[in-house]
Amino acid sequence: MENTVCKCLAVVGATASGKTALAIDLARAMGGEIISCDSMQIYRHMDIGTAKPTVEEQAAAPHHMIDILSPTEPFSAADYATRAEACALAVASRGALPIFCGGTGLYLEAVRSARHGEPMESDGAFRAEMQALAEREGALALHARLAAIDPEAAEATHPNNVKRVIRALEIYHLTGRTKTETDRLASSENPRLRILTLFLDFSDRALLYRRIDERVEAMVAAGLFEETERLYREGLLVPGTTAAGAIGYKECLGAVLGTKSREEAIEELKVATHHYAKRQKTWFSAHPHVRIGADAEGALRPREDLLAEAIAHANAFLSE
Repeated sequence: MENTVCKCLAVVGATASGKTALAIDLARAMGGEIISCDSMQIYRHMDIGTAKPTVEEQAAAPHHMIDILSPTEPFSAADYATRAEACALAVASRGALPIFCGGTGLYLEAVRSARHGEPMESDGAFRAEMQALAEREGALALHARLAAIDPEAAEATHPNNVKRVIRALEIYHLTGRTKTETDRLASSENPRLRILTLFLDFSDRALLYRRIDERVEAMVAAGLFEETERLYREGLLVPGTTAAGAIGYKECLGAVLGTKSREEAIEELKVATHHYAKRQKTWFSAHPHVRIGADAEGALRPREDLLAEAIAHANAFLSE
């Protein structure tokens, strides 16, 4: 049994694409347990802004890798890969099917490619130089530098994510290869896990954006501004941390602090989430996946049709 490869499913897609519902349906139909693959749902107390599965959703199927850290704690893709792999193997040992679910492609790729044990080179002086450049000329200037050498990495990275932009530039500085090429060369299948990635994709971008806008409005109604204020007052949104930079909280914090109106914050959040959804589509389209169309003729496909298609792909994969 030691050489047996653990087979897993992954349900991925953009924000508001219906990933959670499909993953839960799959778990219930196939005896699975869900492993969150979301870089923000790992944090306790960040519930509304991360669209964390509700109590009812988590009761419908076992969930893992949710609420495991304080928002002040650092956590990397390598950290995720180590813990999520152990979680998947534990799920399989119980005779259940591990089902990853989330929109953080970097986390899933770290598990799939088993890169989490590799040391990461670094050049502190170069990082400091790039950080100074961003502060002096702005994040867009730094992002333009990345776009000039690695358009694919630039497309997948928001200009405001200065930390990730600097890391991509640093890889090129250290190796002479772009991050995109480095990832391609380094990618290898995890010898312990095989993952079938089901990409829930929208052909009608306007429909997805409407769903995103509706979700934002629902979050606001559920108390997103109040949650942001509570996290801030409790010292859990520390500048420079991953949690503090999360989409949703960083837009709302300005309204909490009185530097913008709620209406401005809501509009900024909708736009930021549209952009994030576009980057998610770019990422998942460029990595191994089976596409499942979420929509047809301007409307969502019936939930039972999505489940039937996903089960067919899953059964073919599991029977190989």
